[in-house]
Amino acid sequence: MNAIRRHIEQLVEDHFQQRVEVRLDRPQAEFGDYATNVAMQLARPLGRNPREIAEELAELLRHADDIASVEVAGPGFINIFLHDYALLTQAAQSAEQSLSGKSYVVEYSCPNAFKELHTGHLYQTIAGDIIAGLVARGGATLYRTSFGGDVGLHVAKCLWGMVATLGGAMPEKLTQVPEDAFARSRWISECYVRGAGQYEENEEAKQEIDELNKTIYGFHETSDHQSPLAQLYWTTRQWSYDYFNAFYDLVGVAPMRQYPESETAPVGMAVVKEELQKGNLQQSDGAIVYVGDEAKHLHTRVFVTSKGLPTYETKDIGVIWLEKQEYNFDHRILLTGNDQKEYMRVVFAAADTFSPGIAAQMTHLTNGTVRFGDGKKMSSRLGNVTRAVDVIDAVREKVATIVTDEVLLTDVTLGAIKYVFAKYRLGGDIAFDIDETVTLAGNSGPYIQYAHARARSILAKATQPAAVDEQVSLNEDERKLAQKLAEYSDVVGKSIDELLPHYICTYLYELAQEFNRFYENTRVVGADEEARRVYLVERYADTLKDGLGLLGIAAPARM
Repeated sequence: MNAIRRHIEQLVEDHFQQRVEVRLDRPQAEFGDYATNVAMQLARPLGRNPREIAEELAELLRHADDIASVEVAGPGFINIFLHDYALLTQAAQSAEQSLSGKSYVVEYSCPNAFKELHTGHLYQTIAGDIIAGLVARGGATLYRTSFGGDVGLHVAKCLWGMVATLGGAMPEKLTQVPEDAFARSRWISECYVRGAGQYEENEEAKQEIDELNKTIYGFHETSDHQSPLAQLYWTTRQWSYDYFNAFYDLVGVAPMRQYPESETAPVGMAVVKEELQKGNLQQSDGAIVYVGDEAKHLHTRVFVTSKGLPTYETKDIGVIWLEKQEYNFDHRILLTGNDQKEYMRVVFAAADTFSPGIAAQMTHLTNGTVRFGDGKKMSSRLGNVTRAVDVIDAVREKVATIVTDEVLLTDVTLGAIKYVFAKYRLGGDIAFDIDETVTLAGNSGPYIQYAHARARSILAKATQPAAVDEQVSLNEDERKLAQKLAEYSDVVGKSIDELLPHYICTYLYELAQEFNRFYENTRVVGADEEARRVYLVERYADTLKDGLGLLGIAAPARM
């Protein structure tokens, strides 16, 4: 598409002495492989009838090597048909690497230590992993990072709950907790729920937890690893990170550099002190604040509390500065929930005030909420979170009704989950219906995986190797499949440029439907045209596999 677009732009410049940005669309198959309204764009500056301009351009385009015919339609639309061989060649091309030579940091997942991972983390981890994969496919040097709290009030609540559960700050009693990473995370979560409940209901407990909060920061400042309470903290903190790694391995996503808040807070505090002296931050009732700008709809935020503790804002500044220092990124992509949108606008604005131009190097993407059949959003504070592992187990149980092989069971389970998260436009809520998620008859991961396995089965029966030559002549059904296959590189390019993986899901589903129509009407194995049809099936299977791979989904050869 880009090559044809550039060719038309050059023709326009040479013939009409005009520079325009040509837009190419894909019309319905019978109307061509590409269509453009560039003649109508030129009508006003040239002062001419757009259809006349289109006729002139069409005649020039007919001389291009890959173009078989050009038609003018309506008031001046130009419809372009490629030679069949050129169409098949295009179907085998990769998307242009628009991010080549650039360094990208993609920050996502971002779970807090001392908390259990819930459905929102499952969604954001998978979505972030896919977006990172798209950035890598775009040719960028990729760095995956995650940022989460290992200090702060939630940790103090959890540690208070641990002490209450163990009957004191007795780290030796931790041997009573099973060694399994997921069992340990469950125990930690139960302690957090206990502490969070008492913080709301018991004033004495609230005061103790507030003091614990300051004590935990002190563990880092003084490097205390010896006191019983510190041992309890450091041991269970490590349990949290072990659990994160076990979870990432379970869902098949790439590891990432973890930035704990205890590491980013000192960096952020140093920046805050410097910016306070410059006048970019202000003192207010003992706290340090960033004064918002009502005209830009930026509200005022506290960066350091009156007790001298850094807030999330300061810690977020710290992670930005650390990522810039470690990776010198050309661009940074951050994925959070929708509820962080306004908060991050202020953080990015503050960062740009401190380091002018850095906001232009950052993109904040947000994801919606996973809502189940009852439409509820869960709460970790109330202890009614739908755990990530519970969702995986529920889907796995459903997949077991259609798949029995153990390896396939895992691949199809993860395929179902990753696909349902990817097929919705990023930013909107996801209606998670397990029956629609696990089906072989709809727009689902298992359906696309089955479509791939079916294509591989056809190829296994082939008696001739795939082959096409420059004089190939496709029939109508073959050509429609080839047209759809030729779209793939454009779809991938669009997904990379817009950081929206749902385009790939939509395409894969449409491609599978197009192949079904082709296969219903066309004999492959044993046909006189077997070699070229095997080529089409092979391209189809490879395209499904590559598309699934971009979504982090396995493409089984059999199902």
